Amino acid sequence: MPTTTDCRTTDRRTAILAAFAASAAVLIAGCASRPLPAPPPPAPPPPAPAPPPRPAPAPPPPPVAPPPPPVSNVPPSNAADARAYRKDAAGHIYRNNSARVYKGKMPPLLYAVAVLQLDIDAQGRIASLNWLRAPSQAPEVVAEIERTVRQAAPFPAPARLGRVSYTDTWLWDQSGKFQLDTLTEGQL
Repeated sequence: MPTTTDCRTTDRRTAILAAFAASAAVLIAGCASRPLPAPPPPAPPPPAPAPPPRPAPAPPPPPVAPPPPPVSNVPPSNAADARAYRKDAAGHIYRNNSARVYKGKMPPLLYAVAVLQLDIDAQGRIASLNWLRAPSQAPEVVAEIERTVRQAAPFPAPARLGRVSYTDTWLWDQSGKFQLDTLTEGQL
C-alpha cells in the first residue's frame, strides 16, 4: 500500500499535470480561434465643395489704331536752301509773335544780341537748338527766346530739303520786343 508521502507526491504530480494540460488546452484553443475582424475603414472625407464658376473672360479690347500724325496748319516751305528757309522760318516766328515784334527801326543801343542755330526735321519739328552767341548779361533773354522758338513749333516743313539747319540773329530791345536779323527793318 502506498504511503502518505507517496500519495502527496502523486497528488502534486497530478495537479501539475492537470495545470499543464489546462494551459496547453488554452493555448491550443487560442490558436484555433478566428482572428478578430478588422475595424471598419475610416469614412472617406467629404468631397471638397465645387469651386464657384469662373466668370467668362472679358472680350479683348478692340485693336487701337495708332494716332494720326499731327495735323499742322503751317504750310510747308519750298525753300531750295538754308538761306531761303531762314526767311520762311523768320516769317513764321513773326506771325506767331506779332505783338512782340519791334515795329520800325531798332534803337542804336540794343539790350541784347543773340545768335541761335536751329535744326528742323522733315515734319517741321525742332530737332536741336544750339546757342552760338548767348547774351551773358541778359540770361532772361536766352530763356525767353527759347520759349518763343518752342512755342512757334512746328515750323514750316522743309519739303524740298528734308531737314534743315539754319542760324538767325535775335535783336532784343529793353522793352522785350525783338526783330530777327533776317527780317530786320534796320537800326537808327
